[in-house]
Amino acid sequence: MEHHREIVEYFNHRGISAIFLFRRNLLRRMVSVLANSYDRKAKLLNGTHKSHVHSEQEAAALSSYKPIINSTSLISDLKEVEMITARALEKFNSTRHMVLYYEDLVTNRTKLKDVQEFLGLPLMELTSRQVKIHKGSLCDFVSNWDDVNKTLNGTEYERFLHADY
Repeated sequence: MEHHREIVEYFNHRGISAIFLFRRNLLRRMVSVLANSYDRKAKLLNGTHKSHVHSEQEAAALSSYKPIINSTSLISDLKEVEMITARALEKFNSTRHMVLYYEDLVTNRTKLKDVQEFLGLPLMELTSRQVKIHKGSLCDFVSNWDDVNKTLNGTEYERFLHADY
C-alpha cells in the first residue's frame, strides 16, 4: 500500500491483472493469522512452519493452538481490516482486477472457473490437496471464546460468530 501509485502504474503499463483474495469472515481470518504467527515461532510440525497442510493429522496439530483474541480491541481491529480492504480496492480500482473471497472458493466450485476466465486460461478441473485447518465452529479454536462472543454479540460483527462453510 505504501507504493500503490507505482504498482498501479506498473500493472497498467505491463497489462498485469490482479486477484484480490479476501475473507468474508474477518474473525476466522484473525484466528488463522494468529495461529499462523504462533506456528512460525513454535514450529508445531516436526520443527517446521507450515501455513498450509495436506493431511488431517497436520491440520489437527496446527488447530490445537487456540489463540487468545484481544476482546478490548476486537471491534476496532475488525473495523481496521475492513478499512484496509476498502482502501486497497480504492487504490487499485484503475487496474484490471477481480475480487475473490476464500469462503466462495470453498463453497462454490464455479469460482475457480471465473478465475480461469478472468486470467484467459483454458477451463480445466482444478483440485487442491490442502486440508482445512480450522474446521467447524470457531468456539473450538479460540481460548477466550466467551469474551469474544460477548464482545461481538449485538454488533454488526455478530455474524462472524456463527458463520461457517
